[in-house]
Amino acid sequence: MVEIERKFLVQSQEFIHLATHHEFIAQGFLSVDPARVVRVRVLDTGGKLTVKGQSSADGTSRFEWEQSLSSEEAQALFSLCLPGRIEKTRYFVPAGTHTFEVDVFSGENLGLIIAEIELSRTDETFQHPEWLGSEVTGDPRYYNANLTKFPFNQWGSSAH
Repeated sequence: MVEIERKFLVQSQEFIHLATHHEFIAQGFLSVDPARVVRVRVLDTGGKLTVKGQSSADGTSRFEWEQSLSSEEAQALFSLCLPGRIEKTRYFVPAGTHTFEVDVFSGENLGLIIAEIELSRTDETFQHPEWLGSEVTGDPRYYNANLTKFPFNQWGSSAH
């Protein structure tokens, strides 16, 4: 139940034609306390409830528990979420033996594109496609829970 993940900004949309599929995600949060983030996702095929613990010092790993929900359950929990929502389209892009999940944000986070890769070890090597930009693992500005409070389009041009 430990997630090991690294995050990167994306330099171009050249990844889109490489994606095997994509899905629209709307998500809200029941708790944004860094020690216990509780997220609700509404997907085309239902939803997910996720509990995440405090991130490690370098931001690469943390406790994660996830449960699938019916569409009705997801919508009911979504209506209880704190103010601020995340809307994004997630593209699944294979690269070597891994798959990047590339999130193209819309709404108040329009313009932000982040690629995430889940690993089995913190020191695991992986392919770095040309469209992959700067690493932002551990930068709290890019945590989805923080993007609900401080959306990307409010950062100003100096922060991009």
